[in-house]
Amino acid sequence: MRNLTPKIISYLFPSFGSILWAVVFFGCLSLGPRMMNLDGDLGRHLVVGGYILDNGAIPLHDIFSHTMPGKPITPHEWLAEVIFALAYRLLGLDGVILVSSLLISTTFWIVFNLMRARNRTLIPVVFVTLLAIACSSLHWLTRPHLFTFLLLALWIHELIELSTGKRQRWWLLPVLMLIWVNLHGAFIAGFVTWFLFGTGLVWDEFKAKSSGERKPSDHVSRSFLLGGVLAFLASLINPAGIGIWKTSLGYIGNQYLVNHTQEYFSPNFHEPGTWPFFIFIGLLIFVLGQINKKMGSGLILIAVVWLVMGLYSARNIPLFAIAAGPLLAQGLEELFINSSIQQKFIIYMRELDARLRIVDINLKGFFWPICCLLIAILGFRIGIRFDLNQTGNSFDPRFFPVEAANWLEDHQQTGQMFNYFPWGGYLLYRRWPNQRVFIDGQTDFYGEALTREYDQVINLTNSWEDVIDKYRISWAILPLEEPVVSAFTSELNWKIIYKDETAVILRSGN
Repeated sequence: MRNLTPKIISYLFPSFGSILWAVVFFGCLSLGPRMMNLDGDLGRHLVVGGYILDNGAIPLHDIFSHTMPGKPITPHEWLAEVIFALAYRLLGLDGVILVSSLLISTTFWIVFNLMRARNRTLIPVVFVTLLAIACSSLHWLTRPHLFTFLLLALWIHELIELSTGKRQRWWLLPVLMLIWVNLHGAFIAGFVTWFLFGTGLVWDEFKAKSSGERKPSDHVSRSFLLGGVLAFLASLINPAGIGIWKTSLGYIGNQYLVNHTQEYFSPNFHEPGTWPFFIFIGLLIFVLGQINKKMGSGLILIAVVWLVMGLYSARNIPLFAIAAGPLLAQGLEELFINSSIQQKFIIYMRELDARLRIVDINLKGFFWPICCLLIAILGFRIGIRFDLNQTGNSFDPRFFPVEAANWLEDHQQTGQMFNYFPWGGYLLYRRWPNQRVFIDGQTDFYGEALTREYDQVINLTNSWEDVIDKYRISWAILPLEEPVVSAFTSELNWKIIYKDETAVILRSGN
């Protein structure tokens, strides 16, 4: 019994990893309304996931729009949509926020533990984890891309484990990829990271041969290559087969669509949300320029390439933070331990770190994440609101046509609809299957041609009226301030049949 007591205590008392997990988890819960209202795609994900649950089939042809009915569709997020829909059926929109918070907190718990296992110090690891969390927070949205956060963290963990030669769990790469490819189209990030890390291993082996140092064992290279090849084969096990590669790569290669998607824009460093990324970059450059320790080329390559991609597209900043965290933590530790500065503060921090490490080593803290999760579930069940403003998790009528959709329930419109692009997912959530949309956020499906036609109407260019005639549009739901509203009334003689502070509904007189 005496031998069991320390072990029980180690699980009951929180470790630093479990504390970080709880802080991020409840932090995400407090940002619930923001996470679901800064993006317009959640509604579509819930509709698609609900359709799969109800029908036991994944839609392979479009049933959600009147502009491209029956056209083949690539379901590259179907499993994530099912998970979101299940959470929604159990706890409503609170369930979606719960799943999103769980994904984000678990991702950075994995990042923390990965760095903790490879570093002798604790304070630099905690600091880098917090900085990575801050970097990623600008893209905390209730979307399937959160699964890519988690899978990339797990993926990098396994690549590092393979490179050490200690645990050759190459079979985990295809297992992870089988899950990833059905959760989110950014599974390609895994192969990019695998290739970069593998290139670094080859380079390190070449340098080791040239200098006469001991080279990595052959079984590491074989395991790394075997895991990657089998992961590629696993990526073909999805409803679209090889088509999922064509869709993902085709979308990235379409400059028109990429340039019309805000999340693909480069980060604006004048906005406070990007400042943690800016600080991360500065620290990484400073640290790599100061340390003498040899860093693994694989870690350097993935950090540099994901940095370039983060500078090119803001949506890649969280992936950079996850990929570059281990490198920055190693560099800061080297400075922390070997710094020649002997000021009282530095000495105190080293002593504090030593004491904290002793405590953290003896604590597991698995009880606390489970306890926090149960508290959140029970809290949502009894009506507790965890968000900062105590408004609850709901679609905000300032950003979505909530009141207009309420009005449409009692005043159903016949004929085809033209809708504001960011509202497409929400309108599916409220009106499908009674009403199909003109377009929604799945631009990889709708493609360049239809997106150009949408832009033609919304921007009143190039005989925009022809698009209305082509698709036999009878009514439209648009933001009140859009110039196209006036054009509908003045040039097409349409009538405003509903108006509120957010949306206006217009209808043809024919």
